[in-house]
Amino acid sequence: MKDLLASWDGESVSIHRDRESGAWMFVCVHSTRLGPAAGGTRMKHYPRIEDALADGMRLSEAMTLKFASVQFPHGGGKAVIALPTPELPHGEARRHLLHEYGAFINSLGGLYSCAPDMNTSAADMDVIAEVTPYVFCKTEAAGGSGDTAPDTAVGVLHGIRATCRYAFGSDDLSRRTVLVQGAGGVGGHLIELLMEADATVIATDVDQKRLDSLRDKGIQTVASDAALTTECDILSPCAVGAILNARSIPGLRCRAIAGGANNQLETPEDAYRLRERGIAYAPDFVINAGGVLHGGGIEDLHWSRDTLDAKLAGIGDAVGEILRRAERDGISTDAAARQIALARISESAPSRA
Repeated sequence: MKDLLASWDGESVSIHRDRESGAWMFVCVHSTRLGPAAGGTRMKHYPRIEDALADGMRLSEAMTLKFASVQFPHGGGKAVIALPTPELPHGEARRHLLHEYGAFINSLGGLYSCAPDMNTSAADMDVIAEVTPYVFCKTEAAGGSGDTAPDTAVGVLHGIRATCRYAFGSDDLSRRTVLVQGAGGVGGHLIELLMEADATVIATDVDQKRLDSLRDKGIQTVASDAALTTECDILSPCAVGAILNARSIPGLRCRAIAGGANNQLETPEDAYRLRERGIAYAPDFVINAGGVLHGGGIEDLHWSRDTLDAKLAGIGDAVGEILRRAERDGISTDAAARQIALARISESAPSRA
């Protein structure tokens, strides 16, 4: 853990342990240069505590880049609740854990505001908000903006269209086959949007019940272990991260990758491996920014629905700019996206004496 902390370029890590459940909690704040840090709360079991910390660090950096990419006035943060066992808590045990987490967030005095992420929901944010005000995306009934997944999916759809314009010369999705890996919150909504756009959809998920439900709707499905080797025009990862790496990239059978999952690349070098294969890649921290625009735009900046829709459409513009810059400069799209985001942070942040 000491080596992880020493090698990280972020600002701070706060640690708390819930003695009753045995869960460890990490709040990783990568940057506050553009404003107070904000990001999702991931709840899951990790093989090692160090793995939970590393996940939080990677995700918080992605949040910094995400906010900067869509020019939103927040810094990047992420929280991880590392469970002692793979079983998710329910009922009173979950309520206790969320209250403990909320008190931890509150003790940081506004340094970081939390939102939903893997295995946490808008309803969970309602519970956390009982002990701290530093919460985004509560349910609409509790005065929040509600579920971010639908608008995240809308942003991903705009990014897919921009990627298709670049890779195929047209954003007409009726001519394309899109494989959606992960049919949960974002992926499930994305599948519906793609169907409305007359795309040919192939879906996969580790949850067999989800696959059966999709198949019942007439959607083609493939086994989860075949997702990365199934032929398609666009691969849209909407599940776990680090799926694009030196082992998987040689077997890809797609022309483009544009999806909602966080941290799709195992390493930055993997973006260059995609470039060498001629596969257009929409950087994840840009294309999946619809969730932060939804939560922060509605709750923090009080955007109208029309304004939010325009900002979501802007994700497509941002993806297009990155693809063109990468081609012009002979670099990976990940590198191009990072250059744009870091330049905005440098230009917007106040100078420090």
